[in-house]
Amino acid sequence: MINITLPDGSKKQFDHAPTVQDVAASIGAGLAKAALAGNVDGQLVDTSRPIDHDATLSIITEKSPEAVEIIRHSSAHLLAQAVQRLFPKAQVTIGPVIENGFYYDFAFERQFTTEDLAAIEAEMKKIAAEALPVSRSVMARDEAVKYFRAKGEEYKAQIIESIPANEELSLYTQGEFTDLCRGPHVPNTSRLKTFKLMKVAGAYWRGDSNNAMLSRIYGTAWLNDKDLAAYLHQLEEAEKRDHRKIGKALDLFHQQEESPGMVFWHPKGWAVWQQVEQYMRGVYKRSGYQEVRCPMVLDVSLWKKSGHWDNYAENMFFTESEKHTYALKPMNCPGHVQIFNTGLHSYRELPIRYGEFGGCHRNEPSGALHGIMRVRAFTQDDGHIFCTEDQVEAEVTAFHLQAMKVYADFGFTDLAIKLALRPDKRIGSDEFWDRTEEMLRRALRAAGVEWEELPGEGAFYAPKIEYHLKDSIGRAWQVGTMQVDFMMPERLGAEYVDEHSQRRRPVMLHRAIVGSMERFIGILIEHHAGLLPAWLAPVQAVVMNITDAQADYVAETAQALVAQGFRVEADLRNEKIGYKIRAHTLDKVPYLLVVGDRERDAGAVAVRTRAGEDLGSMPVASFVERLKSESERA
Repeated sequence: MINITLPDGSKKQFDHAPTVQDVAASIGAGLAKAALAGNVDGQLVDTSRPIDHDATLSIITEKSPEAVEIIRHSSAHLLAQAVQRLFPKAQVTIGPVIENGFYYDFAFERQFTTEDLAAIEAEMKKIAAEALPVSRSVMARDEAVKYFRAKGEEYKAQIIESIPANEELSLYTQGEFTDLCRGPHVPNTSRLKTFKLMKVAGAYWRGDSNNAMLSRIYGTAWLNDKDLAAYLHQLEEAEKRDHRKIGKALDLFHQQEESPGMVFWHPKGWAVWQQVEQYMRGVYKRSGYQEVRCPMVLDVSLWKKSGHWDNYAENMFFTESEKHTYALKPMNCPGHVQIFNTGLHSYRELPIRYGEFGGCHRNEPSGALHGIMRVRAFTQDDGHIFCTEDQVEAEVTAFHLQAMKVYADFGFTDLAIKLALRPDKRIGSDEFWDRTEEMLRRALRAAGVEWEELPGEGAFYAPKIEYHLKDSIGRAWQVGTMQVDFMMPERLGAEYVDEHSQRRRPVMLHRAIVGSMERFIGILIEHHAGLLPAWLAPVQAVVMNITDAQADYVAETAQALVAQGFRVEADLRNEKIGYKIRAHTLDKVPYLLVVGDRERDAGAVAVRTRAGEDLGSMPVASFVERLKSESERA
């Protein structure tokens, strides 16, 4: 007898090896109809997979969190089948699931175009309506190579040849289409109802520019029309909010080919930067951080000691001078250890907190660059805490509270906290990773928060807490981090003297709240759609005259506001006031101050907001108080 344990603890017994579908049917016809896949002892499998041993099983339906990925995985196969029906000479290569969708790369005699997408999508719908059963089979590697080569699928044969010879491969077939895949997939194509092809792009075979250029077709798939509509709406909003477009329209920054992945900040953009930096500088001071500054270039010997040479060299920029090799720093932490090491510290001095707006360079692939969100040169609000092991929990908890206030001040109230655990490529023993991961768990418990764990996503030297912000249109952005690190102090010789006059290694906590300043400003621009709050806006107010009779008063008022620390401009152009108001509204200036004879004579300004709200005439001093209250950050 085979015993199947269900999620509620109940058991089902079978005198044969039941499939997932058999178990679902034994529970009820409704569940059998709804089943997409099964989770057998923690492994996702098809509904047709026999279970030949006592096992735990949960039935995957559209209500399960795993469902949407299975739908997208199967939709990629649906796309490939449709392409080959319409273009029989097209060869399939790879087709993975990605965030919010999938793609498939094809080798064809020409590049696919946007015009091809409508026909391909229509063919996908036809295949889905055919309700073709999706079946799994296994094949030896060499046999699979011959099978695909005989079909003219040279790229697929090359993929299989790179797999070890002793591995047995799984193939999935629906109608005339067969593909190599790990699965699982939906039981039949009728389960694929809600999908849309999004765009085409070029992609080199195996990501190598020396290889052939393939056609990549991107698609998205969802469980229902409502979810698809919400996603398409989000994309429309994201297009409107694109920080690159807004940055150009508002004259904040630009980028150019002569400096790929780097940013030219214009005066208005730099004004936003300074607001963020000065705000964070205040956070440093109130939290007991001493601000420091480290060199941009350090001898490669230091990066070998720190472990970056072995684990991060492909992401670093190098230079040479007088037969010495140097690296532009990709991170600030080794430099902070050098500052700590210049004196011998007592345990009474700990924790010691260093903060730096540290410039870093990372050799990101050109294809990964994206405006100011993904760059090669960036600045972090970086900090490092040197403390004892007993102080870790309190420091991490204090950082958490600090970070939550910062995010709220910038307008982010919907956050997720995640714990990134040991990666495959790492330094340190399993015992070290067990210890450090549990320290972060204890700190999160002490902070009273819930978190999600991310196996394999920690840094090579330490696990980390990640802060993921959700913006105003529902997208998540990972920004702040907190890492607990025993390895770098050991590798770089950091020491303090304990209460028994013995030399000990400190624990090093790596922390950042906004992370990359460039990226965070890009997130802010998109979150607020360029309508930055008054305390962040590059120009907080513009004073405008109606006629030349008010010109002197407008200039004096603007100068007085600037003298009080506000970012204010005067618009004395010989244009109608309606034109000026429209122009500065498009520039997203928070306050538009209009001056006529009445305001000039009363020492006042007529205040309008960029949203079109008329706040009426008020003394300049009253407007100053309003702007001050909006500009103050505790």
